Amino acid sequence: MFTPNRRQVLSMGALVALSPRSLIAQTHPRETLTTSTRVLDVNGRAATVFGILNERGQSGLVLNQADGFHVRVMNRMGEPTVLHWHGLVPPVELDGSHTSQPLIPDGQDYDYEFDLPYAGTNWVHSHHGLQEQHLLAAPLIVRSASDEQADLQEVVMMLHDFSFTPAVEIMEGLLQGEMGMMDHSQMMMDLNDVEYDAFLTNDRTLDDPEIVTIDPSSRVRLRIINGAASSNFWIDLGGLSGALVATDGRECAPMTGSRFEIGIAQRLDIELQLPSAGAFPIFAQVEGLTARTGLVLATPGARIKKLSVDADTIADPVRGAQDTVLKALDPLPARKPNRQLTLNLTGNMMQFNWGLNGESHEAHTPLEVQAGERVLMLIRNATMMSHPIHLHGHHFQLIAPDQRLTGPIRDTVIVSPMQQVVVAFDANNPGEWPLHCHNLYHMAAGMMTSLRYV
Repeated sequence: MFTPNRRQVLSMGALVALSPRSLIAQTHPRETLTTSTRVLDVNGRAATVFGILNERGQSGLVLNQADGFHVRVMNRMGEPTVLHWHGLVPPVELDGSHTSQPLIPDGQDYDYEFDLPYAGTNWVHSHHGLQEQHLLAAPLIVRSASDEQADLQEVVMMLHDFSFTPAVEIMEGLLQGEMGMMDHSQMMMDLNDVEYDAFLTNDRTLDDPEIVTIDPSSRVRLRIINGAASSNFWIDLGGLSGALVATDGRECAPMTGSRFEIGIAQRLDIELQLPSAGAFPIFAQVEGLTARTGLVLATPGARIKKLSVDADTIADPVRGAQDTVLKALDPLPARKPNRQLTLNLTGNMMQFNWGLNGESHEAHTPLEVQAGERVLMLIRNATMMSHPIHLHGHHFQLIAPDQRLTGPIRDTVIVSPMQQVVVAFDANNPGEWPLHCHNLYHMAAGMMTSLRYV
């Protein structure tokens, strides 16, 4: 099993040479994103982190589906990077993965242009080294024509786990068996690798949460993005009840409730009907911990109470249970599968060696498909940790426990310890695509392979 040293961790992702030709703009982009450094106040301490800001100085982008994707990335962060459009399905050379595109040097620009066949809640994040842990991630919302017409207020919740310790040092500690110096009295074994200093919603903790002003008795659509590097959450609506209407940007039959699971890299769209007046905290609690983050929805003049950064009880593990009952509104068309693949999740936490089908990324054997095939993929977890498995360039549908093609459509699925899931997808986007665990440290330790069209 491959174990990276410090030099390899620092250089991880620099797998392709830069081609000057790829930096030549073909058309002037409609939007610009700038990667840079910024300073946050976290628990009263200044923290220098990365950011992905649009022309208005805001984090990320909101696009109209009909306009397509025309974006220039301007790297001004002092080191090379590459940005992955998580949830979008561009041509492979525009995916923003370190395996499919040259790194963008500091001071250089890179243009992206492609169609947007789907609207939904997505995000953009670094796919180079461990930059994502330093908050090089942002919302990427694609709004449909019906979204434009809808009589509701949209609120984005971008979740992060944060540490003052540099990500490279965290990784070195994990590889050396220190496991992030976790407090075992506050956690369940095999849930969390790293003890974080804070958990953020839109760059803020619950000590100073974002207060979003909402019209009385209005409808709200929460677009929740788990941009954490290594943490799963439970969404807690407090005294409210909401309807989960989309998973990973794809619509599902509404599921009503007040608590919902969200794994690393996943997204949830939840619609709420607010009462006539008041302040309504929306929490995201880390599995296996009391720690939580969140924001507050408040009508004008509402009294805002002080919120604790800790819940009263420890949160249960996130096991993807809601995916077993959710149903896609736009399922894959019924057809006979042409190919079945098996992906075994291998490794262990104590030695911190992770792989897929027993191989690390450096020595991986690609899974192969042919264009036009309907593919079934059996994902078996032979480890004692859950893993969020993400396939680039495609959406897949979860096969229901009764083997019917009725489950939700996603691009990232939680696979619980010693369990398995089956997903189906159509091989309709040729290339060689990353397929990996979205726990950043598991991926960096080798839990990554590729899906290759032949």
